[in-house]
Amino acid sequence: MTARTVLERTFTIVVAIVVVALVLGQVLGQPILLGYVTTGSMEPTIDAGDGFVAIPSAVTGSPEPGDVVVFEATELHDGGLTTHRIVDETPDGYVTAGDANPFTDQDGGEPPVSDGQIVATALQINGHVVTIPHLGTAVMGVHGVVGGVFDAIVTPLGGSGPDDGTDAGAILVAMGVALLGLGVLFDRTGVEQRQATRSTSRENVLAIWAAIAVVLFVLVSLATVAMVVPSGTTAYELVSTDDSTDDPQVLAPGETGDLTRTVDNAGYLPTVVVFEPSSSGVATDPAWLTVGSRDTAEATVSLTAPDSSGQYTRYVGEYRYIAVLPPTVLVWLHGLHPLLAIAAVNAVIVGVVVAILLGLYGTGDLRIRRIGGHVAPSTRLRRKLQKWR
Repeated sequence: MTARTVLERTFTIVVAIVVVALVLGQVLGQPILLGYVTTGSMEPTIDAGDGFVAIPSAVTGSPEPGDVVVFEATELHDGGLTTHRIVDETPDGYVTAGDANPFTDQDGGEPPVSDGQIVATALQINGHVVTIPHLGTAVMGVHGVVGGVFDAIVTPLGGSGPDDGTDAGAILVAMGVALLGLGVLFDRTGVEQRQATRSTSRENVLAIWAAIAVVLFVLVSLATVAMVVPSGTTAYELVSTDDSTDDPQVLAPGETGDLTRTVDNAGYLPTVVVFEPSSSGVATDPAWLTVGSRDTAEATVSLTAPDSSGQYTRYVGEYRYIAVLPPTVLVWLHGLHPLLAIAAVNAVIVGVVVAILLGLYGTGDLRIRRIGGHVAPSTRLRRKLQKWR
């Protein structure tokens, strides 16, 4: 393999990772590796359409004034993700503002931002945000084209319109680029060289580890999405007033009200759900629970009104993990770091899948038979079982 081939493949893989991270970040509702802005509120630090390196909050920990963060807004952008700078910190949360704005977000009606709302921090070197010019513009352009094509095809067939095309377009872009990156991972040059020096009878041979890599990529991606997508932060509005009512969210100062949080598990595997209060004056009971396959469970969220009258927002983070390990182990790993719990789940999935595939097919190459010589999977499995006897 020449140096040029190595560089070409490395470049293609990097591009694939970048695009997939950007598009999946939009689908999942939080930046993954990279993010971008669509408005000029952060100019001249980040121009509209520019990208930036996004470090997950689980890695960075609590931010400080001066950091540029991505947070789940309550009022801004209809409650969408917002990228602004932290300009101050108060007992109620962070004060944020766009560098180009003459006023803070809180002056405009946005409640103070809590740690639970922050999903990522922009990478800064020597006080300057690391930006990637026009990255967002390029991704939005490709995304829009694919989404428009999808709309043109699906809407006449009964689709509900542009919103479907937007999400579907993102997924199609991500899948296409991911497959491109996987294709480059396979040593095509090596295959061509083997075919030139060996019998053509091996032209339909696939390396077992290449097949396992593809299967693991798909399963680990699906497992990670299944844990990340349902997770998030829930906001609870609270009013502290002397004129309290029976509403558990309209309380007298110092009073506590209880709400019921119902957790759904639409999957076929049990899920461990960990609750993590992200602001003061809120607690959950229990702190974690296990939800069975296609089942629901309930937890109690207790809100305590501050001594001062006013309207407040309280946040509770919710983290989900597929229960392939004992729940207590997953909760312990979550306490160390949420990424450790996700990594442990994926490691178990990888170990089980590799063991099954190696048990069925061994460590040799896989021969892909032609149509005329096809053997049904059930027949292959029966033959394997007979050998084990």
